Amino acid sequence: MAAEPEADSTFTLYRRGIELLEEEDFEEAAAPLEEAARRAPEKASVREALGRAYFRSGRFAAAAVEFKAVVERHQVNDYAHFCLGRALAKTGETERARHHLALASNLRPDRRDYSFYRAMLGA
Repeated sequence: MAAEPEADSTFTLYRRGIELLEEEDFEEAAAPLEEAARRAPEKASVREALGRAYFRSGRFAAAAVEFKAVVERHQVNDYAHFCLGRALAKTGETERARHHLALASNLRPDRRDYSFYRAMLGA
């Protein structure tokens, strides 16, 4: 049997991580997503999913690293700014959190959850 191409196996890892996120098994989701991110660090979708797994399992500093990587590649990704702001707030980095929550709110003023968390920090 031929070996699975790297791109396919990375996608398989990503899909498994997403399935585990959907099942709310956040700690378990991190493992395949970490491997997918190691193989394809430029993939924003992988990094965002890994950030979600970290955030939901209480690993806020690690989540911030992943969401920051997404924001650096896609400056207008409102969801990544929102998640980065939330993760930074959980680590006590309030000023940086305010900045990203404000950006998320300004990019998507229709998102009530963005404005709610922005207001909570006084951003």
